[in-house]
Amino acid sequence: MPKPPLNNLPGLLAGLTAAAIWGGMYVVSKVVLDVIPPFALLTSRLALGFLALWLVIAWRGRLSNLPRHGFSLNRSQFISAFGVGVVGYGISLGFQFVGTKLSTAANGALVTSATPALVIPFAWLLLKEPVTRRRLLAILVASLGVLAVIDPRSADWSSNLFLGNLSLLGAALTWALYSVLVRKVTGQGTDLLQATAIFLLGGLPITIPLGIWELSTQGMGQITLAILGGILFLGIISTAIAMFLWNYAFAHLPAAVASLTFFAQPLVGALLGWFFLGEEITVLFILGGVLIGAGILISAREN
Repeated sequence: MPKPPLNNLPGLLAGLTAAAIWGGMYVVSKVVLDVIPPFALLTSRLALGFLALWLVIAWRGRLSNLPRHGFSLNRSQFISAFGVGVVGYGISLGFQFVGTKLSTAANGALVTSATPALVIPFAWLLLKEPVTRRRLLAILVASLGVLAVIDPRSADWSSNLFLGNLSLLGAALTWALYSVLVRKVTGQGTDLLQATAIFLLGGLPITIPLGIWELSTQGMGQITLAILGGILFLGIISTAIAMFLWNYAFAHLPAAVASLTFFAQPLVGALLGWFFLGEEITVLFILGGVLIGAGILISAREN
């Protein structure tokens, strides 16, 4: 079956919306993580995300006379999607949690901002996408914009943070690989909605045992209505919806183009920090936003 047709605007909007949701989820995550340990929370996110997508799949299946569960993937498609999920939601997000714990937030923002640049070699190797001058220019311009937004001078590269920084690099590498694999799997005719649900399942074999270990050693705080609302937001909005939109972008755009929408994440995070926390918006931030937008436009206008 041929790859999905390229349609820049819907794909770009999907990727930008996903990145915007993730940029705004840190405020919610910070509150919920004070009560629930990281891997236990990630497990609940993946489970809730899968459940939300499964309900949509089952409803769609009833309309299309598919099996009651709504899934129509064959064995090979299921295994491929599950393996991609292990990479993205088990290994990559696992590295991210470990890296954030052992390093600093500034280091995390800086290292993970390398993800779009890391997509290019994976897309070249796995998808045979050409490395064009326009794409390299777009990555360079947008990366300079991110550096202006997050200010790399605040990063700490001392030796005691080496393992944390290494984990963050692992997170960036594996998320880039995951994103390219999404395009490869969906390009083979696998239904995107069903694949996204199976991707989420793929992370659970890694997160469940780590989550159980955390709860047995650290315990859990009091679950209030606010915390419950935060869990639902993280599971349904920032996992089910945002992950589907991210995967949609990579299914419908060249990987090197879709990856640039990732740069909206720190931009939205900083804007929310200004709106809710009164953090300062600097001239560098405005310049960075302009450069990020310019990079996305340069790449999107490629023929």
